[in-house]
Amino acid sequence: MMKKMRRRFIAAAMLAFIAVMALLLVGVNGWNYSVTVHRLDGDLLRLSQFQRDVGEQKGQPIPPFPKFGRGPSKEAPYMTRYFSVRLDAQGSLLEANRDYISSISEDMALQYARAVVQKDGQFGFLGEYRYFAEREEDAVSVFFLNAAIERQSVKTLFFVSCLVGAISLTLVFLLVYLFSGRAILPFAENIEKQKQFITDASHELKTPLTSISTSADVLAMDDAENEWVQNIKKQTDRLSKLVFRLVTLSRLDEECLAPKKERLSFSEVVWEALEPFLSVAKADGRSFSYEVEEGLELDGDRALLLQVASILLDNAFRYAALDGQIRLEAYKKRRRAVLMVQNSCELDAKADLDKLFERFYRLDQSRASLTGGAGIGLSIAKAAVEAHGGRIAAESEDGTKICFRAEFFTKY
Repeated sequence: MMKKMRRRFIAAAMLAFIAVMALLLVGVNGWNYSVTVHRLDGDLLRLSQFQRDVGEQKGQPIPPFPKFGRGPSKEAPYMTRYFSVRLDAQGSLLEANRDYISSISEDMALQYARAVVQKDGQFGFLGEYRYFAEREEDAVSVFFLNAAIERQSVKTLFFVSCLVGAISLTLVFLLVYLFSGRAILPFAENIEKQKQFITDASHELKTPLTSISTSADVLAMDDAENEWVQNIKKQTDRLSKLVFRLVTLSRLDEECLAPKKERLSFSEVVWEALEPFLSVAKADGRSFSYEVEEGLELDGDRALLLQVASILLDNAFRYAALDGQIRLEAYKKRRRAVLMVQNSCELDAKADLDKLFERFYRLDQSRASLTGGAGIGLSIAKAAVEAHGGRIAAESEDGTKICFRAEFFTKY
């Protein structure tokens, strides 16, 4: 249990850190991308305005424009590489301005412009260029601004921030792992004290319970039909079972008492568990059906697996109505051996079936005294299944039946 608690603590701490780190990465890179695109779009708008103001002088090169630039530097206009293309409504070239770029021919400029015209929207990226399409009734002007440096800057920031995030994640994981043991130490000590108390109390209860049971047996020899004597024996037996199950549950919570696994026939274990209930079903007139696939094998502790099957069957017989149906199935699904026990019942639509595996929890408290159970059987079953690396769950589709499904990994 301590290992599981430590893993959960580390997982919670790392998930919180990952969430914060992801938020920072998205925020920083998103903000940088947004600012960069906004700046490029502003440059394109100034380019289009400048060309309308100055570019009407056909046949003359457009001079450098001192008012245009992406920063306070006076050299910025001369560092900017752009070209523009004007097309008519049919897509034919009217004008192409390539005075401030050398790597684009007139044919390439025309191809770029036609590619933009086919798209929707005014702004966008095409290759390493940011474009602005100014659409008119009978023509369209497209301005292309070389954004290779800006895009590389965005990618560099993204890469560096991800690298820093990964390094930070690794360092935080190491620190959390190193200090997690100290962080959960108070909880670990408290749980150990609880387990020690259960063990000590169970041993202390065994002696008086044995004495009470022996005294009841002696009294029964004189008056076997005495209802008080019968009640003493019944309650003593119930307490003895409760003590035994508490000790079993406490032992399963300790990692040092891992199940002694060996290759065994899971089919035989299920058969051994269900045989006693065949006579119970026959005596009570219960509808009990079963189907056990032969040849099921897995590595496990025979006693614990037998206890799991017995607990699930006992639970089904306790809580199913006398005229209800009980069904057991054992089969192999992919690489898992599955044990399914189902019984008819009446469930509240708001019932939380996951709580059934909590200690002393009951869906129907009013039936606690009638069924005679202690409310920890399913807790033992869950602990035993998880000790084998398996999983167990309860489900109900329509509220008239409840199904418990335990799955165990098998390599056979």
